[in-house]
Amino acid sequence: MGAEIRSDLPENHGLSSRHLLHFFDRIEELGLELNSFMLLQDGQATAQFWRKPYRKDCQQLLFSLSKSFTSIAVGIAWDSGYLDLQDKVISFFSDQLPDHPSLHLAQMTVHHLLSMNTGHNDNIYSAVANETDWVKAFLSLEVQHEPGSYYRYSTHATYMLSAIIEKVTGESLVDFLMPRLFEPLGIPKPSWETCPMGITAGGMGLSLSTEGIAKFGQMLLDKGVYEGRRIVSESYIDLATQEQSDNRRGESRIDTSQGYGYQFILCRRGCFRGDGSFGQLCFVAPNERIVIAATASFTSMKQLQTLLDLIYEHIMDPIDPDHRPSLDDNSELQQRLANMTCPVPLPEPTPDDIPNRGSACYIMDENPYHLQELNLFMKEEQLEVQLIYENRDNTMLGFDFTKPVSIQDVFTKDLSLHQQEAVTYAEWQDKNTLKLTLFYIETPYVVTYIIKFSNPSIELQFRINVSLNIEDYTITGKLNSYR
Repeated sequence: MGAEIRSDLPENHGLSSRHLLHFFDRIEELGLELNSFMLLQDGQATAQFWRKPYRKDCQQLLFSLSKSFTSIAVGIAWDSGYLDLQDKVISFFSDQLPDHPSLHLAQMTVHHLLSMNTGHNDNIYSAVANETDWVKAFLSLEVQHEPGSYYRYSTHATYMLSAIIEKVTGESLVDFLMPRLFEPLGIPKPSWETCPMGITAGGMGLSLSTEGIAKFGQMLLDKGVYEGRRIVSESYIDLATQEQSDNRRGESRIDTSQGYGYQFILCRRGCFRGDGSFGQLCFVAPNERIVIAATASFTSMKQLQTLLDLIYEHIMDPIDPDHRPSLDDNSELQQRLANMTCPVPLPEPTPDDIPNRGSACYIMDENPYHLQELNLFMKEEQLEVQLIYENRDNTMLGFDFTKPVSIQDVFTKDLSLHQQEAVTYAEWQDKNTLKLTLFYIETPYVVTYIIKFSNPSIELQFRINVSLNIEDYTITGKLNSYR
């Protein structure tokens, strides 16, 4: 197993702590919600933080950054002779093909899946995701363009790569990668969501620690080698990180319009990256010998371009390998990194004038979310909130007004509901308004419940900071009984 990444001073790699302080100043000024960050220079961590309550040991959901890991799995399979990049997609799925495959479908290859150039004209996500058999659904779709002639970003093209790997190796994608990628990089067995048929999702759903992302980036930087061990061939890395498709059509962001490789986005100055929704990032700058791994809760992917602009301006541009800057600012930098925290409620005892103590049951008005009851159990500084739904298991959430609490709850990841850790906070905004905050720390999701009491009525507001498919809502109800 690989060791933990060693730390070093940025000054030993031609970068001053003062420039990094300016970088983090700008992150704060622009309100960029970075949850974790690692800067590697020559394979050593020269700046890193996990914004509390996120922790170094926590896995983070990567969303579409998962695609880059699937790409490397294909490279390993190619190196090992399991498949060829010019193999026809239909050759792997003879039992799931339509009765009369179209010419364009018959022309589609592994290369086209990797380069997002399958020939589909439109976004096919819903047409595949809404079916049980994703492979069959993908193969049933009309392919309007000759493969290789029309770039269209497609999560399910990557899924098909995962399905192909499982076909040719007889292993799940995670099991295939454990001895070949994850174990050599010192990454514990990760969780990776699956389709309804149990095939690894490939294009989404992988969770890794930020350090795992950084190790992956270092392997890419070193042309497929990690700590002296060859993971994937240099020839595949070269193919994956050079232009295979023209992604410039309709794209205004400078670092998303430099060409597309094999599940990697090409950037300025010879850099490349994998990224995912809300700002998950693995950024590699070969000329400067840097890797940046980050997880975030960005509300727009335009904020990712802003982050990249700051990386070029405050990290890459100032690097001077022939000059060793002064160490005067390093202690200030380390203090800044140690104090990075999310905006969370300050722990405070329950005020004496709160009338809503004890326990109570509220029957909720009819609502499209099928929430039937909300039960509150208060004892001194502890609070438990029970949500009873018509169509799924009950939820019990624990809080403490004087400190954060770690709980287990069922909440969405990328594809579906999963048991996961949440860190909770509770505060009274006034004597009739209770605010409950939950950080689902494997994801970017931060959920807030605002409960407003005006006995015998209650109003429950649900708010989420970022989401692909969950909406805010407000539900009312009435007191049924005190307990």
